[in-house]
Amino acid sequence: MKCLIVFGLIVAAFAALGGYGYLVFTDLVKPLPKPEFNDNTYWGPGEEKDYKPDTKIYEFKLDVPQAEIDDLRQQLNRTLKLTEPLDGIAFEYGFNTYALEQFVEYWREKYLTKWDERQELFNSLKQYTTEIQGLNIHYIHEKASEEAAARKHVYPVLLLHGWPGSVREFYDFIPMLTKDQNISDYAFDVVAPSLVGYGWSDPATRPGFNAAEMATVMRNLMLRLGHKQFFVQGGDWGSIIGSNLATLYPENVIGYHSNMCVLNSPLAILKGIYASFYPEKYLPSRFFVDHHFPVWEKYLELLKESGYFHIQATKPDTIGAALTSSPVGLASYILEKFQTCTNPGLQQDFGAIVTVFGLETVLDNLMVYYLTNSATTAARFYLENVSKTYRDLQLDRVQTPVPMGCARFRFDLPSVTDWQLRDKFPNLKHSMYFQQGSHFAALEMPAMLYNDFTIFVRKLGLHGEENI
Repeated sequence: MKCLIVFGLIVAAFAALGGYGYLVFTDLVKPLPKPEFNDNTYWGPGEEKDYKPDTKIYEFKLDVPQAEIDDLRQQLNRTLKLTEPLDGIAFEYGFNTYALEQFVEYWREKYLTKWDERQELFNSLKQYTTEIQGLNIHYIHEKASEEAAARKHVYPVLLLHGWPGSVREFYDFIPMLTKDQNISDYAFDVVAPSLVGYGWSDPATRPGFNAAEMATVMRNLMLRLGHKQFFVQGGDWGSIIGSNLATLYPENVIGYHSNMCVLNSPLAILKGIYASFYPEKYLPSRFFVDHHFPVWEKYLELLKESGYFHIQATKPDTIGAALTSSPVGLASYILEKFQTCTNPGLQQDFGAIVTVFGLETVLDNLMVYYLTNSATTAARFYLENVSKTYRDLQLDRVQTPVPMGCARFRFDLPSVTDWQLRDKFPNLKHSMYFQQGSHFAALEMPAMLYNDFTIFVRKLGLHGEENI
């Protein structure tokens, strides 16, 4: 009898433990309701009570004094005290100093001597500034051409960049969206802002400005411009911000298209591990397995390449001081990311950046960070997005009804499968795999990104189109 009682207690204990585990599991994986969120937090200087809103829109034109360009050339003309690479090493230890010397020489002797041409390119798209929540926000605003507007369905689209990118990423992509293209029945009024703390947009003046707050500012910018409903397209941080925008303000988003489809909810992580044992069951083709798997190899690669993330998410002002005080240091730090974001076959190639992106284009992007002194304020965004305040929102577990489209480029950060993505985006309308391309899709493959985005828009059937 005594044995039976002990056995019964053991069974009861295991049953209780199993029941508790089940409750914990279901609580971890269930969708959460949309949190309450303040859509008008003041982020500008001083006290909000002293703030007088300015809702005017001002034209913006880049006009860098020649003295500033001359000063930069003088800084780049100083003797470089760089350490030689190890024998037989290309870019395995970071950005190769022999390559850096060549970049610095080109920057000083070629690029800056034709700065007027580069500045003219920057000014070739219409740009403006306006004040949102106490912050001066810079943005490109290019409307659909008259020819396109006469023949196409025109919708507004918000383009969102990331780090270490800028609005410069979109200079080839934007004309495709606004002009009369034969391959699509749609054209777009494009708004491409510099993110808060990036480029020519003001930084927040107090802690707490995370991706949800960024999404709110971007949404309020679109409302300021008269766009109550619009598309969103983004990669890198732009993907996270776009996802947050579609989650917090679904009434404003017609559709959300991402070229970095990531999801970090507990359920998505568990599904990713499970799918790694049966990958072909959860993918449209066996040819796409290496986009996602092996999971552990992907995680190890992320760990190897995410040192910058850990620095910026913990001590952004420290790395910011080093970068803002040395244009060569800034170049090394940012160029290394572009070198890494080519593809595995080119990462050790001295000509990779020129081949994939073009030297002038990458130096244009570098100049955005130098001229605006935004290395520190851009890096701070990482710390804000690992903060408890942001993590407690758990927005990856909040479903949104917004139609979603996903474009996966072969050498980008590993994305999640459709099986995982539908946990957050049950209205997933479009999913595409590309066997080429990397992280900066708008810069590297603008035509491919344009084609994928317009296919997604058509799939929404806004004008009675049949699904394709």
